[in-house]
Amino acid sequence: MLVEYREHVNKRKSQNIPPKPLNADQTSDLVKLLKNPPKGEENFLLDLISNRVPPGVDEAAYVKASFLSAIATAKDHSPIISRELSVKLLGQMLGGYNVATLVELLDDEDMQECAAEQLKSTILVFDAFHDVAEKATDGNNLAKSVIESWANAEWFLKNKEVPKSIKTIVFKANGETNTDDLSPAQDAWSRPDIPLHALAMFKMERDGLTPDIPGEIGPMTQIEEIKSNNLPVTFIGDVLGTGSSRKSATNSVLWFFGDDIPGVPNKRSGGICFGTKVAPIFFNTMEDAGALVFEASVDDISHGDIVEIFPYDGKIVDEVGNIITTFSHKSDVILDEVRAGGRINLIVGRGLTQRARDFLNLPATEVFREPTVQDESQKDTR
Repeated sequence: MLVEYREHVNKRKSQNIPPKPLNADQTSDLVKLLKNPPKGEENFLLDLISNRVPPGVDEAAYVKASFLSAIATAKDHSPIISRELSVKLLGQMLGGYNVATLVELLDDEDMQECAAEQLKSTILVFDAFHDVAEKATDGNNLAKSVIESWANAEWFLKNKEVPKSIKTIVFKANGETNTDDLSPAQDAWSRPDIPLHALAMFKMERDGLTPDIPGEIGPMTQIEEIKSNNLPVTFIGDVLGTGSSRKSATNSVLWFFGDDIPGVPNKRSGGICFGTKVAPIFFNTMEDAGALVFEASVDDISHGDIVEIFPYDGKIVDEVGNIITTFSHKSDVILDEVRAGGRINLIVGRGLTQRARDFLNLPATEVFREPTVQDESQKDTR
């Protein structure tokens, strides 16, 4: 398994992309190796189980969660994964197959504190909320602490606020950019493989952007030049995201200009994006992914410019401090969406916080921004 995997790593490295996430069969082989690790491979194996298996509810995630659950509950053993580490790795899996074990461990004297800490940061618990609430009602103090943490929105508050200002370098696509420019239909076969598919972004030559291999590989050299400045990159354009709805378009943009997600291989979130006009569906998918997205004139901003964005004040200035352009958010709630890691995270997390507060007979929280009537009317017409 390791020989084949390393061959795959080297092949992908030649394309300047990371290896694919492990599938269920590879994860099963990895589990066997973790139980009896070859000498010298311990750290490599730990990295694979920690960072190269998708979270969520696919088959590989099931294999990973089952193995870690068996260690966490002392039903299995690995010389390089302690019970505590297995619980922490379960906590990184966001939601799905990991939740039941974490809830079960609230009754385990040795692991209950560690399990509680992981649950406090987990919002995708859904019906498992009732199991935690039942344990709290029965006098389990750790379960109660989890409910209280959810009620206080600690899952949200532990994330950094959107900074007051962001110094950033600009990657600009002139003219109209449609979703086919970002995620070409001819390359639809590669869409599930985000890093590979992203290589086709802007593969056709256009004003200001020169593909590495026209018709095949986009302007990777220009992208790397922009990223080499070690500043956050802001993706801008005159008109962005028109055409058919494609989540893959957002995935490609964020693969180059977004942030890694701990424990989630080959996918990124966050990032900054604005255009003189941003198509509604593209705007929404960027919101879902936790991007700071808004509309502002790009007429006086060029590719490679270094600017400073003031998200709360709604202005963008040049390196001297002169105002280049101004903007207003469709809704200030987007600042919470960015902090939460995306609009969906915010919706689910707010719902969990409200359920916890209802359970504890507490009034509604004031932690989150509330949409105004104006926000809602603007949202409807976007």
